[in-house]
Amino acid sequence: WHAGLVAEYWLESLVKIPVEVEYASEFRYRNPVISDDTLVIAISQSGETADTIAGIKEAKQSGAPVLSICNVPGSTITRISDATLFTQAGPEIGVASTKAFTTQLEVLFLLTLYLARFKQKIGTKDIINYLKNLAEIPEKMERVLAQTDQIVSIMETHYAVSNALFLGRGVNYPIALEGALKLKEISYIHAEGYPAAEMKHGPIALIDRNMPTVFICIRDQSYEKVLSNIQEVKARNGIVIAVANDNDRRITKLADHVIFIPETIVELSPFLTVVPLQMLAYYIADKRECDIDKPRNLAKSVTVE
Repeated sequence: WHAGLVAEYWLESLVKIPVEVEYASEFRYRNPVISDDTLVIAISQSGETADTIAGIKEAKQSGAPVLSICNVPGSTITRISDATLFTQAGPEIGVASTKAFTTQLEVLFLLTLYLARFKQKIGTKDIINYLKNLAEIPEKMERVLAQTDQIVSIMETHYAVSNALFLGRGVNYPIALEGALKLKEISYIHAEGYPAAEMKHGPIALIDRNMPTVFICIRDQSYEKVLSNIQEVKARNGIVIAVANDNDRRITKLADHVIFIPETIVELSPFLTVVPLQMLAYYIADKRECDIDKPRNLAKSVTVE
């Protein structure tokens, strides 16, 4: 679902078509309005998720074409879809999806570029620039992964907390949701993802020194407003962990901890901002002696309703 939310931002921004993102479990029961000119995209790592399979069948009964994005060739979802784009992430052993999430983003971004070019919304030069920046992502990810010492240091300070808040805006709001999900899945810490601008409509009441707030604060159109949100948290004695662009001195002065990521175009920033959040969840879970690959009560593929 979080990968779909990122894709909603991309598709509406670059292709200029309206997009709705649904939980498969809700989609099938709410009598959605679907026409034969609506493309339904089903995203599943395993290809066997019961609710997603049911959602695809619901869409096909309405006459809509279904494109699946999946990691497992020959799975049920790939067989009942009209077409499939494979993520080719390879086997993912851990229940909490990490590399599959990244490859879902990549497939969705390439699909966005294809549709934008097909509908003549962007030109060849733009396509080349996007692909050039996308090709640089793996090396930039390596630079984020090299910050293990910094992330472990943050972990040592906050691994015993009971609650955490993750905030982001724009294309990185879904990454805040993803970061919160990863932390709660594998470390059993209650975590909530929220749009940073909505912090004042509820979550701000919970802020104190016992609940760290993780901000995704990159240099984009909402940068100044996120800085203001950080100041609001600090004014209430909150602890701020920030994911920010390299050499951001303003964020260094405000946040208690900063994990830096290399610069890239805003559209591709989720590929980089998600990595330190995954790492932080991993090291906290390890410190708390949790079973990282097989968290309690969770299954890799939810095949029952």
